[in-house]
Amino acid sequence: MTPAITRRRLLVGLAGTVGLAGTAGTSAWAGDAVDPRPASPQADLVSRVDAARRRRDAATVTASLNPRPVTIDLGGPQVRTWGYADDLPGPLIRARAGDLIRVDVDNGLPADTSVHWHGVALRNDMDGVPGLTQAPIPSGGRHRYEFTAPDPGTYFYHPHSGLQLDRALYGVLIIDDPHDPGDYDREWIVVLDDWVDGTGRSPEDVLAALTAGTGHGGTPEMDHGGAGDMPSMGHGGMDSAPGDSGGHEDMGGMEMMTSPLLGGAGDVAYPHYLINGRVPAAPVSFRASPGQRARIRLINAGSDTAFRVALGGHRMTVTHTDGFPVAPTTTDAVVLGMGERVDVTVELTDGVFPLVAAAEGKTGRALALVRTCAGDPPPPGARPAELNRRVLLTHTLRAAESVTLTGQRPDRVHQLVLGGSMTPYRWTINGVTFDHADPLLVEHGERVRLEFVNDTTMFHPMHLHGHTFAVTGGGARKDTVIVTPGRTVTVDFDATNPGQWMTHCHNVYHGQAGMMAHLTYRL
Repeated sequence: MTPAITRRRLLVGLAGTVGLAGTAGTSAWAGDAVDPRPASPQADLVSRVDAARRRRDAATVTASLNPRPVTIDLGGPQVRTWGYADDLPGPLIRARAGDLIRVDVDNGLPADTSVHWHGVALRNDMDGVPGLTQAPIPSGGRHRYEFTAPDPGTYFYHPHSGLQLDRALYGVLIIDDPHDPGDYDREWIVVLDDWVDGTGRSPEDVLAALTAGTGHGGTPEMDHGGAGDMPSMGHGGMDSAPGDSGGHEDMGGMEMMTSPLLGGAGDVAYPHYLINGRVPAAPVSFRASPGQRARIRLINAGSDTAFRVALGGHRMTVTHTDGFPVAPTTTDAVVLGMGERVDVTVELTDGVFPLVAAAEGKTGRALALVRTCAGDPPPPGARPAELNRRVLLTHTLRAAESVTLTGQRPDRVHQLVLGGSMTPYRWTINGVTFDHADPLLVEHGERVRLEFVNDTTMFHPMHLHGHTFAVTGGGARKDTVIVTPGRTVTVDFDATNPGQWMTHCHNVYHGQAGMMAHLTYRL
């Protein structure tokens, strides 16, 4: 997913920024007389910060990953792809906050790879970004990741190499809170995905078609049970009347998939949408008893698709986003951009209910079943009325008091203007693609503000590695936030995790086409 970063490029970028007011809102170092020294991922400070996160009674949690060519049954369609296991998602890794996690990766792929631990404020040399924090893991090679997971929450892992995420190379990482009261009877992990590999096209074929301007990656959408009649709704979880979810807008020969909520809703018309690796014709089932409370951990591991999620016959209460608690908020449906995670609780009634993840602005859906009694399942095309009611975007949530970022003025502001278009297929930050971008400078201990300004017609889920930011004004603590067309989303974070860190659009095709930047700490 990350173009090569050379040491020379890093140092040249640093030197070129010293003493300037900065590019696109970047402030200069106060009193700089010499070139700043970037914080190496292997710096002593990185190790000291990591050691301070570890609990005194920390356990060591070990796991092994073997990315390799596999054949996966999606519930009918058999696809040849690359994966961590013979089904989806990959192996679950689970630890408690403050534990040491040790994962050995044996690369059985015919290509270099890496593992990024999405959302975890871990030590920089374990972040899994080839060319920035580590050398790529070569085919036949082995690499050990070892880090402390400081914050409880719902996370996941995936490569940061090319377009590998748009295969079966992802799995779930749960960091448990030792103080969690556990006031629920069932816990379900629900992983959402859009799927193309092994259906006659590879992700690389899709990108080549996008770059050539020949349509939605050359991948025609299939019939997924009538999700194209999704309703319209207002921003911020406001109730709204039913309506058309949008459609395909002509862009001079290339259509753009659109949503009244998100604007341009993606570039790729996928043949399949999945929950836990299964198509709607063969859904997974989650079982409980009437009256029980379920905690559902929702993860969008998709590469180009936001999902609108609802459980038929129920309302859900959002309790966490991107791992961190929020003021509990009840809604009928919630939208997750790529890379976002949401935890919800549901009070279950009697019946068999569809858990639907509709591909926002696209024709398609993923489906699972929730069973609290015997009975016939709803049809694969079932469309819960909840999809048409109150719908929530996660950036409108408020942080729980326990994790609200303290109010203070930022020491440094970086404005990141998101640009680009489908024709030519080129996506930028501050007018340049990643291979031409200078680092965004920060200093250890600063309060840093990022202003994501979307000058495109597409939505972009912007992700920051190694930190959890706060949407300004008391908003949720997050690491991935949707920025819709024509909008600016402002976030603050404390620069307390030294190293070199990526920030990028989590649409993997936008990232690969240039919409990435990186922050560098000065020592």
